[in-house]
Amino acid sequence: MSTPHDIRLAVEPVLAPLGLVVEDVTVSPAGRRSVVRVLVDNDISGLDPADSSSTVDALSLDAVADAGRAVGEGLDASDVMGESPYVLEVSSPGVGRPLTSREHFRRQVGRLVEVVHTEGTDTGRLVDVRADTATIEVAPVKKVPGRTVNLDLDSIVRGTVQVEFTRHSTTADADLTPDDSSPEPDEEN
Repeated sequence: MSTPHDIRLAVEPVLAPLGLVVEDVTVSPAGRRSVVRVLVDNDISGLDPADSSSTVDALSLDAVADAGRAVGEGLDASDVMGESPYVLEVSSPGVGRPLTSREHFRRQVGRLVEVVHTEGTDTGRLVDVRADTATIEVAPVKKVPGRTVNLDLDSIVRGTVQVEFTRHSTTADADLTPDDSSPEPDEEN
């Protein structure tokens, strides 16, 4: 059976042109077959190192489908799986994945996160991720004012993205809001 490391080496070159990186590879036995799970995410190595606060688009379903095709072709071309039958699953990590590295946090700028750290737990909007720090804006709750929390990444025990049912507005959303100068629709009499 191929190791996750061998599989990673085989598929990284086919994902790079798509702007994707391998986040994780697992291989599990499933009867006579193996289940190969490959998690992919956006490659952020091309971001300007001084840019610590721009948002990174989430992977689209089309991007994951393209990654699945590329990974399948890469595995077939490499012969890393040999003649062993396998089932391939390619997906993005999803919101349930723990944020454990600077890159994980950097991809989530603009999202609502819960961070457990050595001083406690904070839930807020991740607004900035630098080489060694993360900044979270915690919204006011009841009579407690909002605040900004600056954390050393080394002090973070666990971080997770929180599911939001209403989207946080951004400047990109400005085009979607009604403009006061637009004419009113004609009323029917």
